[in-house]
Amino acid sequence: MELSVIIPAHNPDAGRLRRTLQGLQAQTLPADRWETVIVDNASTPAIVAVGLTDISPPNLRIVAETQLGLTWARQRGFLEAQGKILVLVDDDNVLAADYLEQVLALFATHPRVGALGGKSLPEFPGPAPTWTEEFHGLLALRDLGDQPLLSSGLRQAGTMHNHYPLFAPIGAGMGLRREAAKTWVNELADDPRRTLLDRCGGKLVSGGDNDIVLTLMNAGWEVAYFPQLALTHLIPEERLTAAYLERLNRAIHKSWMQVLTLHDANPWPPLSATGAALRKLKAWFTYRAWSRPAGCIRWQGACGHFDGRVRHS
Repeated sequence: MELSVIIPAHNPDAGRLRRTLQGLQAQTLPADRWETVIVDNASTPAIVAVGLTDISPPNLRIVAETQLGLTWARQRGFLEAQGKILVLVDDDNVLAADYLEQVLALFATHPRVGALGGKSLPEFPGPAPTWTEEFHGLLALRDLGDQPLLSSGLRQAGTMHNHYPLFAPIGAGMGLRREAAKTWVNELADDPRRTLLDRCGGKLVSGGDNDIVLTLMNAGWEVAYFPQLALTHLIPEERLTAAYLERLNRAIHKSWMQVLTLHDANPWPPLSATGAALRKLKAWFTYRAWSRPAGCIRWQGACGHFDGRVRHS
């Protein structure tokens, strides 16, 4: 197998998973060159192939990971996959028909790139409230334009810390070389703190993508954005509520600070618990958190940022 698609899934929505698999069925890459691995991450009931017969993409396998958490599911997928190139696909992503073919071509022409991604475009169940547009990035939606963007190392001239490229791939549709992914798997085994940086059950922490990127770059790989890669991200209505976006923004900003600190890439100094509390109080007024949904969502993000910088003895 040249390529393995890895789909981590915990209690997936049947309709969205069906769309994901149909998108894989439509891929232009010949079926004998790739496989699909669904990692059933402690789903109840378990995901079974018999229910997917009519929409099975090529060489479908379902493997189990009983340890709950996206990090554990990804690790299981990386270990089970047979391909030299790995593509992470969420259970609510629909890849463009040429996505896998493009991934192989891009890795072939960019030998120093260890991880890559592209556009993640939304499909909403209806018109999204206009006030939510500011927060679409929290939902793993992105369109960075029509020019490729490639990193050039972690440490930039004149900086004290490592630098995270903001165009680095997100988990939705991320392609990785097997040898690059192996670096992350090996380091994960040596540092159990990193298993807490991503989704687990109802927790919305989301630092796993950043941890993968920084681990690969620290090992000497580069990362890239290529606009010819595109997927559709299916966004259910409940993810557009103020309550959900508040929780999500706080969790993302906290885990973002933790990942940057772990990889010596955090330009902000650490805080005491008291210092964080005072900054959160000030931010309540700065963002007028009481006045409208967007203000409270911004404030929750600031709270996560300050919480993520608190020193722990």
